[in-house]
Amino acid sequence: MENLRELFQIMTRRFGFLNKYCCISGGREISLIQSHILYEIERQHKPSMQQVSEALGTDITTFSRQIQTLMKMNLVKKTPDPEDRRVHILSLTPEGKEVAATIDQQMNAYLDEIFSHMNEFEKETVIRSIKLLNEAMAKTDKCCTTPLG
Repeated sequence: MENLRELFQIMTRRFGFLNKYCCISGGREISLIQSHILYEIERQHKPSMQQVSEALGTDITTFSRQIQTLMKMNLVKKTPDPEDRRVHILSLTPEGKEVAATIDQQMNAYLDEIFSHMNEFEKETVIRSIKLLNEAMAKTDKCCTTPLG
C-alpha cells in the first residue's frame, strides 16, 4: 500500500508550497497566500473581501492583514460598495494586474514543463485524477487540522 501522506508531502515540497515566497515579480517577493488572493480577485472580478476570504478558506482577520500588505505594495485596491458601505470591494491596481499576469505565466510555464515529461494519455489521466480529487475534497467536511493531544 502506498503511503499517501508521503506522496502528498513530496508533491507539496516539489510545488514549493512550503517556501516563504512563491514568486518574484517586478522585484517584489510574493507569498503563496498573496498569489492566491491576487488570482481570486482577478478571477472573481471585483469581489467583496468576504467572497475572497471564503473562496480561500481563510479567516477574515488573517485575510485583512494580507489585504493591507497588498495595498501597501500597491497591488490591490479596496473600495466601499456604493450600495452597502459596510462591504468592501477588492480590485487589482494596474501593477497588481501585471504581477498577477506574471505569476500566471510563471505557473503555466512550470506546469507545461512538468507535463512535457508525460505523454498525452498520462497528462489527461493526471488532470482527470486532480479533478476527481478536488471534487471528493469538496464533499468532505473534515479539514486537515492538527489533532489535539
